[in-house]
Amino acid sequence: MADLQSPLGAAYTPGNHGNAAGGAGVTLQERTNVSLVQVTAWSSTIPTVLTAIGSATGVIIQNKPGNGRVAGEKSVFGFAPGRFMVTSATPDIEQRLRAAISPELGTIVVLTHGRTVIRVSGSRVEWVLAKLFAIDFSAHAFPVGAGRATLHHDIHTLIQRINEETFDLYVFRTFARSFWKTLGHAAEEVGYRVE
Repeated sequence: MADLQSPLGAAYTPGNHGNAAGGAGVTLQERTNVSLVQVTAWSSTIPTVLTAIGSATGVIIQNKPGNGRVAGEKSVFGFAPGRFMVTSATPDIEQRLRAAISPELGTIVVLTHGRTVIRVSGSRVEWVLAKLFAIDFSAHAFPVGAGRATLHHDIHTLIQRINEETFDLYVFRTFARSFWKTLGHAAEEVGYRVE
């Protein structure tokens, strides 16, 4: 398989940016070498599909809106009724999911070549993201592992909270560069570091 090229191009400039004199409030990085798979269950098969996802990934989640879980380099989260994003650094995750989930249970769509994952972390991460999205990013409203589907203008974004100060943002590759620049502008005030 051909190496996947970053859609960020020249916009990806490592180092400190914005008002980072007192330290960067957030760190931005593109996650690479991860597989992204969307699993959609039929309405009557959601519990069975969740069990199958757990057996294929080792990541078990409950059937609650926006619920999810992070386990090392693997994560699973729901972002719509019966729809789940599975992320893994394991290259065989698609085959494992296909072996566990038959067409009678649901569908599997590989999104690795269609999405870019941007990791945003740091002490000011909630404040920066709240400038772009009409979501409550506080820990009680958006717990670790949970996921949300939202928009910034016309850019559809899936967001998962990885830990207390880290979020992964999934955006269409065609919008990744412009979204990266928008994210940088939102973070300028608190300073940001690109790694």
